[in-house]
Amino acid sequence: MLWTIAVLLLLLWIAGLVTSFMMGGLIHLLLVVAIITILVRVI
Repeated sequence: MLWTIAVLLLLLWIAGLVTSFMMGGLIHLLLVVAIITILVRVI
């Protein structure tokens, strides 16, 4: 379940970078949340 959320957040981050749809800070916030989700799953 956490892997699904992390992948979804990473895809949103990539989509935000490519389309510049979201604000700059929000794009990087999505990346941080995705990394934290992956770390929680690993640990």
